[in-house]
This record gives sequence, structure tokens and C-alpha cells, in this order.
Amino acid sequence: MTQSEPSLLRDPGEEPGPAPGPVTDPQRSVAPPPATLAPSAAAAPSRPLARQATAVHVVGFWRRAAAAAIDLAGVIPLSMLVVLAAGRLSGVALPQRVGVLDVDMWIDLVLATDPALVMGLTLFAGVGLLYLLVCHIALGRTLGMRLLRIRIIDVYGEPPSPARSVARCAGYLAGAATLFLGFLWMGFDSEKRGLQDWIAGTYVIRA
Repeated sequence: MTQSEPSLLRDPGEEPGPAPGPVTDPQRSVAPPPATLAPSAAAAPSRPLARQATAVHVVGFWRRAAAAAIDLAGVIPLSMLVVLAAGRLSGVALPQRVGVLDVDMWIDLVLATDPALVMGLTLFAGVGLLYLLVCHIALGRTLGMRLLRIRIIDVYGEPPSPARSVARCAGYLAGAATLFLGFLWMGFDSEKRGLQDWIAGTYVIRA
């Protein structure tokens, strides 16, 4: 699953052997060979040790979904406060007759690109992405992941860099744009990676 830095390999025939002695010709005199160094002085060149691969356990769909539910429990109320504040400042609000379960009315608002609905969805996405980006860069995981003892790593086993964190947040948008199929793919992928993981080159493992 994980990729560690490549180990240094060498062929079996690479080990230093005894140098061949000088060939003497009986027809002529040859100077005696120079004195060889003692074994203690002729130390073999040091070679860097290969890094050991660390076994990790990737986290499946349901545990990651539970972590996402914990995160949403905090993001949704915060987003609602931001949307209400923005609506009061801008004077844009949804029609009063819209009910939570009024599916037909919500479809009409989406098709009509209602300004209040567009503003609310945009602010909700912005608050959520800001939360994810800050948590990824600062902690290497979200608060929901921390409660469930899971974390994010890159292909080298390190916490995600800021660049990978940005790419992962873009992957969340791509996953939502595929009607959430990019997230559901975690349940079928052999490495339990969603679209955001493939885009950013990350894994989610047990902490």
C-alpha cells in the first residue's frame, strides 16, 4: 500500500575481493610489490542503510463516513450562522413559504438559480473547504478523524504538505461534482481511496 523511499541495492559480486598479485616474468627482475594496508586500516566503504517499510492499515468507507458526519455536525451550524449573517447584510433571503420537505419548491429554486440559494450553497462550500484546508495543513486530519483515531498520509508516509492539502480540497469538490460517486468509490477501491485521495496522492490510515 504505502511507498517507502527506495532502498539501495547492490549486486552480490560488488563485494571487494583481494586484488590480483603482480605477474612476474622470470626473464627480468621486478621490483617487490608495495606493502599492503592492514585489514584494520583498509576499512570497507560505508553504505547507507536501507529504510524499513512501515506497515499501515488503511481505513474503510464507514469509519471515514462517521468522521465526516462528526465534522458536518460542527460545520453545518457554523455555515448557517454565516449564511444568516450574509443574508441580513445583503437583504437576500429565501421565500418564507419554503418548507424543508417541500421538494418541488426546492427544485424550482435550483432551476431558477435563486440568489439566496446560490449564496447559501457557496458560503456553505466555502466554510467547509476552509475548515478542511486548515485542519489538513495544521493537524494532518480533521477533528472527526482525530476523535476516531485516523489520519492522512502521503505516498511516503508523511503528513500531507500544503500543496497536497489544497489538491485534496479540490478533490472534495470533484467528488461532489460526480454526484458523490467519488466518495462512494472508497467502498470499492482496493486501497480504500476516494477521488480526493487519488488526486492528492494521499491515504487515510489508523493513527
